[in-house]
Amino acid sequence: MGSVRKASAWLGLVEDSDDERYYDDDYAEAPQGSVAGPGDQWVTDPRVRVASESAVEHGRRIATVTPDGFRDARGIGELFRDGVPVIVNLSSMDPGDAKRVVDFAAGLTFGLRGSIERVATRVFLLTPADTQIVSGEAGGRSRDFFNQS
Repeated sequence: MGSVRKASAWLGLVEDSDDERYYDDDYAEAPQGSVAGPGDQWVTDPRVRVASESAVEHGRRIATVTPDGFRDARGIGELFRDGVPVIVNLSSMDPGDAKRVVDFAAGLTFGLRGSIERVATRVFLLTPADTQIVSGEAGGRSRDFFNQS
C-alpha cells in the first residue's frame, strides 16, 4: 500500500483493506427511526446526542455527531469550543466532504490546543485541551492479570 493510500486510510477517506478481516457480518445497528431510551436527551439537532443533566452538572459529557455534509461542521465547532469532547462519525459522508470536515476539525483542535485522534475507520475523537484520554491498560495492571504465576 502506497503512502498516500495509507494516509487516506488513516484519515478514513478510503477503506483500509486490513480492516476487512475484522468486520462482523452479524453486527446490526439500530434501525434509523429508533427512539431513544427513557433517560436519553437530545439536542435540537437529532444527529447530536449529549449526556444526561447529571453528567452536565459534573462536567462529564461527550457529544457524538454524524454530519451529512460540510455545513454541519459549525455544530462540531460549537460543541468543541464549549469544552465538550466530540466523536465525529464520517461514515455516511462522501469522501470530498469528509476530507473537508477532517481538515476543519484538525484546524479547530490546533487552534484551541486540543487533540484529534482516529478511533475507527472514518470516526474521529476531538478532545479539548483539559481532557485526558485514557487508553489501553486500566490502571496499568492488565499485563499482570494474565501473567500470574
